[in-house]
Amino acid sequence: MDLGLAGRTALVTGSWRGTGAAIARALAAEGARVVVHGNERGQSATVADAIRADGGRALEAWGDVRSDEGATRAAREALDTAGRIDVLVNNLGSAAGGGWLDDPASVSGDWRAMFETNVLSAARMVAHLVAPMKQRGWGRVLFIGTVGSRRPRARMPGYYAAKASLANMAVSLAAELAGSGVTANVVSPGMLATDEVRAGLARRARKEGWSGGPEELEARAAQAFLPNPAGRLGRPEEVGALVAYLCSAHAGYINGADIRIDGGSADCV
Repeated sequence: MDLGLAGRTALVTGSWRGTGAAIARALAAEGARVVVHGNERGQSATVADAIRADGGRALEAWGDVRSDEGATRAAREALDTAGRIDVLVNNLGSAAGGGWLDDPASVSGDWRAMFETNVLSAARMVAHLVAPMKQRGWGRVLFIGTVGSRRPRARMPGYYAAKASLANMAVSLAAELAGSGVTANVVSPGMLATDEVRAGLARRARKEGWSGGPEELEARAAQAFLPNPAGRLGRPEEVGALVAYLCSAHAGYINGADIRIDGGSADCV
């Protein structure tokens, strides 16, 4: 299927690693020109070089979108290098913070950091880049959430609350852009086998005395941390493929949605 992304330009925040890098590669493989973003100068070079080596088109931009100044820099660099942005994937995020009953002095800082990283970073980039999409009559905005928004754990409540905001934001943004040809959606992955997660599993396996190869460890982790009928962790490339479709010419009737890609874990008790 031709996704109709040739000639489109996409910016993927936080795409210097992990799921963001997989999304950038998927969009480039479908013919989009991709702006690979890093919070720091030079962070995006490795992923951008790899895309170009595979025959794709990649540009680079940097700026810490967790701040107003950094988001302005990132948006300006993206526009200066690419000329226009047709697809905005708000991928940047992090999971951190303590628990509900921690020292009150640390709680507010934890929650504030999670909202700056997972919510305000996205809102800033929307403010910078989406109005021209509306004027041109076509665009795609994606927010990368988490299935944990529907199945939050007791730990890291600020993270789950921040990610849960994205579904609300997508519905509101879709209403703002009604009739314009620009859509806004959320993709909510389950636990993914990123390099970071695999490294963490290897450490856990050594600590717990688990045996087996990578696939066995992933299946064990899926059962222990986020049980799902698929019986395994997700692949960043699977998220990339879903995002590419939602950014495509075929997805114009999908709007204001929160789409899970979690192996069915949200439905497991």
